[in-house]
Amino acid sequence: MNFFSDISFFWLVPFGLICFGLAFLYYKNQPQLKGIKTVTRLGLVLLRGSALFLLVILLFGVIFELKETKVEKPVFITLTDNSTSLLNYTDSSQVKSRIEGIHAQLQEQFKDRFEFRNYTVGESVNLDSITLNEEVSNLNAGFDFIYNEFYNRNIGGICFVSDGNFNEGLSPIYGSEKINFTPIFTIGVGDTIAKRDQLLRNISANDIAFYKNKFPIEVSVEGHKMGVGNTEISLWKGQQRIDSKTINYTDGNLDFINVNFMVDAKDVGFVGYTVKLKKESKESSYENNSRTVYVEIIDSRSKVLMIVNAPHPDVSAIKQELDKDDNMEVSTVLLNEWDGEIAGYSLVVWHNPTENGASLFNIINSTKTPTLYLLGMNSSKSFVDKMSIGVSLPVSNSTDQVQGTFADEFQLFDISDELKSAAKRWQPLTVPFGDLNQNGNNVLIKQKVGGAVKDTPILCFNLSQGIKRGVLIGEGLWKWKLSEYLQSGSNNLFNELIQKSTQYLTVKTNLDPLRINLPKRLISKEPVIINAEFYNSLFDPITGPEIKFSLTYNDGVATEYTFGKNSKDYTIDLGSLEEGVYQWLASAKHSGKSYVKSGSFIVEISSIEDLTTHADHNILEQIATKSNGLFYQLNKTDQLINDIRKRKDIANVSYQESKFLDLIDWGILLFIIACLLSAEWLIRRYSGVY
Repeated sequence: MNFFSDISFFWLVPFGLICFGLAFLYYKNQPQLKGIKTVTRLGLVLLRGSALFLLVILLFGVIFELKETKVEKPVFITLTDNSTSLLNYTDSSQVKSRIEGIHAQLQEQFKDRFEFRNYTVGESVNLDSITLNEEVSNLNAGFDFIYNEFYNRNIGGICFVSDGNFNEGLSPIYGSEKINFTPIFTIGVGDTIAKRDQLLRNISANDIAFYKNKFPIEVSVEGHKMGVGNTEISLWKGQQRIDSKTINYTDGNLDFINVNFMVDAKDVGFVGYTVKLKKESKESSYENNSRTVYVEIIDSRSKVLMIVNAPHPDVSAIKQELDKDDNMEVSTVLLNEWDGEIAGYSLVVWHNPTENGASLFNIINSTKTPTLYLLGMNSSKSFVDKMSIGVSLPVSNSTDQVQGTFADEFQLFDISDELKSAAKRWQPLTVPFGDLNQNGNNVLIKQKVGGAVKDTPILCFNLSQGIKRGVLIGEGLWKWKLSEYLQSGSNNLFNELIQKSTQYLTVKTNLDPLRINLPKRLISKEPVIINAEFYNSLFDPITGPEIKFSLTYNDGVATEYTFGKNSKDYTIDLGSLEEGVYQWLASAKHSGKSYVKSGSFIVEISSIEDLTTHADHNILEQIATKSNGLFYQLNKTDQLINDIRKRKDIANVSYQESKFLDLIDWGILLFIIACLLSAEWLIRRYSGVY
């Protein structure tokens, strides 16, 4: 036992003398004690001095260190590969029972000697029982888990059961090397003899491609004992063969070949592309000669409709910048030639609105189409007031020349410092002269006359009743474009202004009451659970409306479901689905209105575990050798128990654990002080001294 104190123990001697000296002086100078015996007087001095001395010791902050010896049993960990590849071999019917038998034997033989932990590893590490049904095997994740979970623990040994094949993460050799001084006993499952076979080891393609663009599909081909020769690999879209290439096997024993296909994205939606290897004679398996990858092709182009009363250089300047964006499709039409349709357009640009465009304005409002209004000198002031788009023009027909300056408080999107600086040097615009009223707008560009900055906007944005609007007041945008080109030789900054303004307007704000949440890609063996939400006019979640769900498979047959209601949302469990593309339609009714949402998703088969037809025990042997462990075949593990029993390096670990106690926390000491003072008081009472 060790002692520690805030004050040196050397001071105990003088403090002790002071305590007993004070007690002696106290009783020496009291005349009422002259009649008592000297022995009694000395006893009172000792009692009071001892109590004072113990109180002084408490002030020293004395701490006791108590050391306790503990013995920790070694932890023996079993880590089992839980992937389906362990069932790819001839003894697959007995694999699970044999592994479970080994676990039972270990726990029976060493239940008093070891502390056991049993884990399975597939895509992640779990404490679940062995199922051998996982499609992903990240073996290295198992050793990383052990290293982190049992850091500074006494790991006696690890029993690792696998066929050595993995399809995700690093090689398990790297993870096992981090677990120092721990023998790893590896047990190999399956047949290591490679058979004549060719397989599609991996197919890489972007999850998303854009309509009318090209995208790559990269294929890794692996050939085992195929001999020297060539075969054909082809790419199919449905029943249509779209490309094929010849591949050559040069080694004959083990070949690795990479093949690239460039594909035109001609269809919108989920499109399945199947890669096929030509079947050669005497292959051990033809199932791994064909694989399908799904790519979601998106038509990301925003369609813009520019409606004008007459050709104008400002309209031309804007259109030229929008045409530079591959994701913009711009159409220009005269108002008197417009067909009355704006369906499918992401943005309407309306130049100089007048009364003869009343029908256009009504359609914009009813469809909630984002609109950029270009208010020039020929815009109808009375009609602009009726539209209630956040601004009203002055009555005067006079004009003024103003420059533009960017508002510091604008936050809807970012504008570069270069653009803010350059705009100060651009030519002035022609704007209506007079008071211009504006309400509820986010002003991007303000008017500047001389050195004075006015609150009157040149370009502003607002959101009202779910409709995004931009309003540009004035004419002469083409001068801004020309000014920048004369100053810098490019139109990059003018392009930034036009592109960011239109991009903000075309980004949709989700104000729909009905919302369906489900992933775009699912695995065939996973349960499909879909969530839904419904919001009232105040955008509070409610569960009153009934939401119906229709699911249509490739064959065109629709299955009807109804969402189950929770406290604030909805859920539906579709179970596991077959591979393919699914179309869905969700519908609900609330307050006399109907709401519909639709979409699609794909279910893919994760068949990568079925690709390999032979085990890789070389990895398991390396792990065992580097860790001073041993390797066994699954059907030859009889010696495993005896080998573990003979190991002298799997032993208990003894260590000392310190426990610190503060003297002031000892209640017994306070009790002793109280007893000393109580005894002093009783003796004084008994002796007649008050």
